[in-house]
Formats: sequence, structure tokens, C-alpha cells
Amino acid sequence: MPELSRSQLLIYAAIAVAVLFIGARWIRSSGSGSAGGTEVSFAADSSHEGAGTRDVVVHVAGDVRRPGVYRLPAGSRVTDAIRRAGGFAGGANQDAINLAARLSDGQQVVVPGPGTAAASSAAGGQTGPISLGSATVEQLDGIEGIGPVTAQKIMEFRDQHGGLSSINQLDEVDGIGPSTMETLRAALQP
Repeated sequence: MPELSRSQLLIYAAIAVAVLFIGARWIRSSGSGSAGGTEVSFAADSSHEGAGTRDVVVHVAGDVRRPGVYRLPAGSRVTDAIRRAGGFAGGANQDAINLAARLSDGQQVVVPGPGTAAASSAAGGQTGPISLGSATVEQLDGIEGIGPVTAQKIMEFRDQHGGLSSINQLDEVDGIGPSTMETLRAALQP
């Protein structure tokens, strides 16, 4: 095999870099080609959204086809995140999650598996932390120290702010003090 000159090596290297660059852009733009579901780029490019809007980054977990972290346009709903994650897996309990809830940045959307709602109902309550982004008034009312009035205030606060990215934001709700915040931190997940 003949030796390659320095200029030939540079040309081959440039071609290899170009092929890698084009391949990476193709994979990123295909949307369905992500192996682990992770489709987040942390570049602050929102030119397609218009001035003043930002994307939200959400973690979709549980009984979906491609769990992972996804970037979605501001104002997206839980149903959009699940669709981006490939849709519900075969045994997903679709009625146990609020598909119409607005997403907030940093939120985790957990799609429960089969029998999850029945198991929690049979046990007399929630089996784990409640998702703040999709909690109902009834679920919030079931938390110790939260009555129906405060549960409704939390729902209104969440709706007014387009969702919540942190449990700590509930400190701004009238009627929630430091001891209630500790209870909420243990019972809720963002």
C-alpha cells in the first residue's frame, strides 16, 4: 500500500469531518432517530418560536415508548410530551394522567403503568409522590394539611403561571406556611 502525502491526509480528514457533521445534523433533524429519547440541545435558539417565547425542557418517564428528556415549545401540554416520547407503551394507564395540563420547564411527566390507579385507590391513597404538574384538586386535598380551599388555590396558582417548575413556588400561595411546605415537599414532585 503506497504512503499518503500530507495533503492527501488533510483532504481525507476534511471529508470525514464533513460526513460526520452532515450525519449528526440528519440524526438531530429526524426526530424519531433518537436511541434513548434524549432530544435536548441546550442552545438558546428559539427563532422559530418568535420573540419573547422560550422552550420548555421536560423529562418523560414511565410507561412510554421512548422515555427521555425533550425540548418542546412553550405552552405545550402533557399530551405533546407523551407524543414526542413515542406515545404510550402497551400497558400505560392513560386515564391516570392529565393530558391537558400545561408543561413547565424542568417538569417530569410520569406515565403510570397498568393497574397503578387501582392499586393506589385500593390502598386508600397515592402510593408515591404526586406530580405537581398533573395533580387534581382531589389529590391535593388528600395531602395532610391541605384542605379543599387550599387545593383549589394551588390549582389556580398553577394555571395562572402556566405550570410550576418547583415545589418551592407554592410558598407564594396564600394559606401555605413553612410547616405545610415541608409536607408538600414530601408529597409532591415537580
